[in-house]
Amino acid sequence: MNTKYIDLINQTFDFPQEEFKLKNRALEFHGVNLMDLVETYGAPLKFTYLPQISNNINKAKQWFADAIKKNNYKANYSYCYCTKSSHFKHVLNEALKNDIHIETSSAFDIDIVENLKVQGKITDETFVICNGFKRAQYITNISRLINEGHKNCIPIIDNYEEIDLLSQEIDGEFNVGIRIASEEEPKFEFYTSRLGIGYKNIVPFYESQLKENNKINLKMLHFFINTGIRDNAYYWNELAKCLKVYTRLKKICPSLDSLNIGGGFPIKNSLAFDFDYAYMVDEIINQIKAVCEEEDVDVPNIFTEFGSFTVGESGGGIYEVLYQKQQNDREKWNMINSSFITTLPDTWAINKRFVMLPINRWDDSYERVLLGGLTCDSDDYYNSEQHMNAIYLPKYNKKKPLYIGFFNTGAYQETIGGYGGLQHCLIPSPKHILIDKDEDGNTTTQLFSEQQKSEDLLKILGYAN
Repeated sequence: MNTKYIDLINQTFDFPQEEFKLKNRALEFHGVNLMDLVETYGAPLKFTYLPQISNNINKAKQWFADAIKKNNYKANYSYCYCTKSSHFKHVLNEALKNDIHIETSSAFDIDIVENLKVQGKITDETFVICNGFKRAQYITNISRLINEGHKNCIPIIDNYEEIDLLSQEIDGEFNVGIRIASEEEPKFEFYTSRLGIGYKNIVPFYESQLKENNKINLKMLHFFINTGIRDNAYYWNELAKCLKVYTRLKKICPSLDSLNIGGGFPIKNSLAFDFDYAYMVDEIINQIKAVCEEEDVDVPNIFTEFGSFTVGESGGGIYEVLYQKQQNDREKWNMINSSFITTLPDTWAINKRFVMLPINRWDDSYERVLLGGLTCDSDDYYNSEQHMNAIYLPKYNKKKPLYIGFFNTGAYQETIGGYGGLQHCLIPSPKHILIDKDEDGNTTTQLFSEQQKSEDLLKILGYAN
C-alpha cells in the first residue's frame, strides 16, 4: 500500500522537477542539499539562491528574442528589473550581470541607482524607468539624475501636475513616458486603476501639455494591469485598447517609439504550475505588430518590468515543526518555529500560496495538517496548497524532527514584513543565507544576516541605546 509521502507526491505530480529533486531521502533545491543548510545554519532561516535570478532573466530575454525573430519584428526589446520586488544589493548585483535596465517607484530608489553608478554596475546608457506617484523628493532626485547626464532616465507621468514639476527642476530637454490608467477586472472594488491617466484623456493631455513643449520628448507609453500577463479575454482586451491609444498617439507624436507592457509574469506557486511563457510572448509581439501594420505606424521598442518573475523563484524559507496540537477530532496543528505573518506576510495579507514541501522524512507516512505560526494571532496560519484545499506532511513524531520549506518567496516578503524592524509579537526575523555558484560550479553559502536579537528590538522600542 502506497502510504509514504513520496508516494503521495509521485501520484499527484510529475516529480522530480527541474529545481526539486530527492537525494539521500532529503530535498534538494537546484542541487543544494537543504538538510546540509539546516545542519550548518539551523532553522528558521531564509535563503536566496542567486543564480536563479540570472536564469529567469535570460529565459525571458530568449523568449522575446525568439518572438521578435519569428514575427520579423523591426524594433528592440529591453528587460527592466522592478526594484520594489527586492531592493537588496545582492539581488541587484546578480540581476545587473545580465545587461538589463531598472524600474523605480520612489525617491530612495534613485539613491540606489546613483550608488550603483558609482560602483560601475550601471551607466548613463542604462534605462531608468521612473514609475509611481511622484512627491517632491522623488521629483528632485529624478531631476538630479537627469541633470547629471543620465539622459536614459525616463519619468513615467502619473498625473497632470508632474510635467510642470519636472520642467521646473530639469535643465534642458528630457524624455518622458505616460502611464495608461487601465480598467480593472470586474471583481475589483473599483473600475479604473488609480495609477496613470485614463485612456480617453491621454491624447488630449499630449496635445494640451506636451505637443508644443520643446523641452519634453514623449518617448514611451506605459501599460500594466494589476492581474499581470494572463491568457484571458480581459488581458487581451486591455492590450488591444492600449494599442489603439499607442497608434493614435504615434500618428501625432513622432518622438514616441516605445511601449512598456509592464510586468506580471506569474511564478511557480505549485508543483502543478503550468504557464506557456513562450506562447504569451509570441502572441503579444504578434498582436502589437498586427495593430501597428493595420494603422500604418512603426512598431515600438518593447520594454518589460519584471519584478516577481526576476527574483521570486530565488527565495525560500525553512522552518522546523516544533509540536503538534490536536484541537478536535479532525484538526491537527503543526506549530512552526517562526511566524507566517512576519516572514511570509503575503500568505495572510492576500492569501498567496507558495510551493511548500518537507525537507526530510519523505519515506515516512503522511497526514493532513494545518500549519500554525508562533504569534498569538488567529490569522497566523497556513491551511491549504494551491493545487488542493489541504496540506499533507510526514506524520509528526517528536523523536524525529521535521523541517518544511516554502519556496519561490523571494519577492516582496522582506519589505512587506519590515525587514530589520519590529515584527508582530516581537517574533525575530530569521537568519538569511545567500547561496551562489563559484566559477567551477560548486555551491557556496554566505551568512547575510543573523537572526534578530532581543537587544535589536529593545533598541527600536526605545528601551536601550
